[in-house]
Amino acid sequence: MKHFEIKQKMWSLGGKFTISDDLGIPAYQVEGSFLQIPKNFTITDMQGRVISHIEKQVFTWLPRFDIQLTSGQFFTLRKEFTFFKPRYQIDNLEMTVQGNLWDMDFELVQNGQSIARISQEWFRMTSTYQIEVYDDDYADLVISLVIAIDYVKEMENRRN
Repeated sequence: MKHFEIKQKMWSLGGKFTISDDLGIPAYQVEGSFLQIPKNFTITDMQGRVISHIEKQVFTWLPRFDIQLTSGQFFTLRKEFTFFKPRYQIDNLEMTVQGNLWDMDFELVQNGQSIARISQEWFRMTSTYQIEVYDDDYADLVISLVIAIDYVKEMENRRN
């Protein structure tokens, strides 16, 4: 099992921040594009190797992100239309999101088995997430999904 903390910087143009492991050691670097259409994020390990590339699709009514892992795995995260609680569909990945996305406290589940648990810490100046990945093989995928979901929440907060 791996544990990560995502703590975004308060004043970061484009979105550049580090993701640390449970010992506080940097594990990933996230860099978002600045004033670029479409918005994209590149996630690297601390040796500078690209882990994934996330790109927001343009001209979609609801947010949609294409996520390409360096392992060759490709999937799409789509926000679905709902009135009260947010819901996401993950295409090309046999995984579902269960829990309370509104409060950012949810699990990623595959074939009835929990792969990861994500929870947001409240009363912080910046977005801070605690992530537990139960199977180490899914760490890159889970980190990429959380970055995309967090950006959707950020866009919605700016609109409100």
